[in-house]
Amino acid sequence: MTKRILMTIILFTQMDLTFAAEQSTVRLRARDAGLVVGVFEPGEYNSITDVDGVLVGHETVIKGDDIRTGVTAIIPVSGNMYTHPIPAWVTVGNGYGKMIGETQIREFGELETPILLTCTLCVWSAANALKEWVYNQPGMGEHTINPVVGETNDGRVNNMWADPIQREQVFSALSRASSGAVAEGSVGAGTGTQAFGWKGGIGTSSRVLPEEFGGYTVGILVQTNYGGFMTINGAPVGRELGTYPFRDQPAPTDDGELEDGSIMIVIATDAPLNARSLDRLGFRALMGLGRTGSYASNGSGDYAISFSTNPAVRKPRVSKTPVGIEDLVNAAMSPLFAAVSEATEEAIYNAIFKATTISSTRGKLEAVPYNKLIRILEKHQVLNWDETIPP
Repeated sequence: MTKRILMTIILFTQMDLTFAAEQSTVRLRARDAGLVVGVFEPGEYNSITDVDGVLVGHETVIKGDDIRTGVTAIIPVSGNMYTHPIPAWVTVGNGYGKMIGETQIREFGELETPILLTCTLCVWSAANALKEWVYNQPGMGEHTINPVVGETNDGRVNNMWADPIQREQVFSALSRASSGAVAEGSVGAGTGTQAFGWKGGIGTSSRVLPEEFGGYTVGILVQTNYGGFMTINGAPVGRELGTYPFRDQPAPTDDGELEDGSIMIVIATDAPLNARSLDRLGFRALMGLGRTGSYASNGSGDYAISFSTNPAVRKPRVSKTPVGIEDLVNAAMSPLFAAVSEATEEAIYNAIFKATTISSTRGKLEAVPYNKLIRILEKHQVLNWDETIPP
């Protein structure tokens, strides 16, 4: 055996061992790894489910050699959402998407079904299944309901043209919806999605305002699938990793777009907000998105679905007399704006931190090398700010 062949074998063995070590590494959530975002404290689970009553369920679908996808269900409140809808809004950062149910929310300012997230070409089958699920709920009659389904494109590793999300998967995600900790990374609607060209997926976070600012909770859940210059607490991680847009002047894809994807952001709060205030909240979530390095490219679908669970703003669908509600005045919104920006940013980091490599015959999405990521963050001194920066 020649020296060159021996050195090549050693090199590839070292690469294999490094990859195996990365795969076996316990991937902590961002905050557990020392990445503290912002100034407000998270809730008990640092999750959208810290907003009382919000439930989340996943169904992950991995079949054969080319199905790598799933569906995530968010149930905002208990009870019949058709007869007693809740205030909601859809804020559009860039509208390149196939979201179902958007226009009625923006017309009425109300949400009347759970929210599903899934793959791009799965939205119509998912919406049909959600329609059936809602009709099965107590108190429903023959109404024209407005199912709400958002999506991102996981076609790099998933054969979404096979329409793999059907009634069985949707009903399973809804039946599994629960409070408490939420699985993150390569699960549910995040099974086949990316972030900045690396594996991304589902992430969640929350903030609880101090009592002097109302004591309200804001929770975020994201489905990442977008591109940009990955930035974490200000650290230029994408440049350090050598993965960022325009570096090698990549050619556009067949439809004329650079591969950079989309994001769905779901915002829950128990603050008593009307639809207009929820729209304002949605724009602040997009600011949190921008902090991570997104520039909302031409081919991205960036949507924020916001809703309030506060009973004081929930109205019956039908009433012969005026219905009074409570809502916060505009001057009280600033702490919520800060909280939603922080929580959105951290939810995205959680998606990246917790994601694991996914591959199929269509391609492969590598998780960001966890140990290397931590070393980059340490180099730029962006960890443990709660201990190193005076309060």
